[in-house]
Amino acid sequence: MIVLLTRRIMGLFLTLIAVSLLLFAVMALLPGDPAAITLGTSATPETLAALRHEMGLDQSLILRYGQWLGGALTGDLGMSYTYGVPVAGLIAERLAVTLPLAILAILLSILIAVPLGVAAAAKRGGVFNIIATLFSQMSIAVPGFWVGLLMILLFATSLGWMPAVGFPGWGNGLWPALKALIMPAVALALPQAGVLTRVTRSAVLDTLHEDFARTAIAKGLSRSAVLWGHVVPNALMPVMTILGLQFTFLVAGAVLIENVFNLPGLGRLAYQALSQRDVVVLQDVVLFFAGLVIVVNFLVDLSYLVIDPRLRSGAAR
Repeated sequence: MIVLLTRRIMGLFLTLIAVSLLLFAVMALLPGDPAAITLGTSATPETLAALRHEMGLDQSLILRYGQWLGGALTGDLGMSYTYGVPVAGLIAERLAVTLPLAILAILLSILIAVPLGVAAAAKRGGVFNIIATLFSQMSIAVPGFWVGLLMILLFATSLGWMPAVGFPGWGNGLWPALKALIMPAVALALPQAGVLTRVTRSAVLDTLHEDFARTAIAKGLSRSAVLWGHVVPNALMPVMTILGLQFTFLVAGAVLIENVFNLPGLGRLAYQALSQRDVVVLQDVVLFFAGLVIVVNFLVDLSYLVIDPRLRSGAAR
């Protein structure tokens, strides 16, 4: 087990290094000079050269990459060109919005999709199966940002139940902050819930036809006891795989949704950094997103060992 975990951690670290190298190369190829964009068209060559030196843009790419990676590994993410503050503080501040939004969205997705998918598989051809099919098709087909705009028109503009845009901050109370995240979380969760409903239904149907499920029914156990006590726990493996992948889509989708609802999160920070050519902030935010996705997928792999005892015994051998 220890050897397996060590290999996984080493693979995680090497993956992150490879992602950082690719990210730095892409950022270096972006058109435009950050120093020239910062100073504007009226800057003199001397001022431009001085700012490029201050930013480290006059150094070689290899040296800049080494300095950036070394700083990232020690927690020093550099200074923002635009805001003039440490990037680590910016990320920590914006993470207080994006992380609760992603967690709320994934919880909504699970609460909607898992019961619906299980009910659809248990009553194949019934009402729940029709509902699950229609829901999954519609939620996958409709873009999340369009759902967000419709919710703003209905619940904020017309009914006045929810705030249209913005985030009041956690310091103004738990409910006002959560209230500002409900509509963005629903807009993020619905497409993922459609995918998860399909996967859950398929996984439960496949497990229902396994020998142990038929044996349990033959022994006299009720169908609901077999379903929730034996089938659903054994159908969790593909569901956990999809949840790990969905977290990636939630992080990527936050960039668009946060701009729709004007939320001061990491997605909006990345968009602003791209438009302002703040390469330091953009590199660090994207690297943070990539690291977060890699760590989540690593945790999903570890969850397999908890769900399936056969994997634990295989790892022990």
